Amino acid sequence: QVYLMESGGGSVQAGRSLRLSCLDSGYKYGEYCVAWFRQAPGKEREGLAAMHTGGSSPYYADSVKGRFTISQDTAKKTVYLQMNRLEPEDTAMYYCAAVLAMGCPTNPMADYEYGYWGQGTQVTVSS
Repeated sequence: QVYLMESGGGSVQAGRSLRLSCLDSGYKYGEYCVAWFRQAPGKEREGLAAMHTGGSSPYYADSVKGRFTISQDTAKKTVYLQMNRLEPEDTAMYYCAAVLAMGCPTNPMADYEYGYWGQGTQVTVSS
């Protein structure tokens, strides 16, 4: 079983940074692909970044490439999303999601590939 819990959201001004955390309290850490998604009011859920907890090159959506970085601390069973140079357009609820697999899905930004989701953490960026 996989239990995901996000933290680290908040309200910041444009140009600042935030680091989101996704804690996996399950017992098979290292065997999942974990991804970060976000959803703003009235918009579809958007995949941002993904990586396999067993170690792999990360995947990024073009919209965040160069600003957001996904990483992990295996000892803490936590996957992070470092978000730099935040913009008001980044305002959304952010979710981490996981799928138990040997590697990340062919389309790692597709939300239907992930069966486990956290409850989300709100990020609000003001201009």
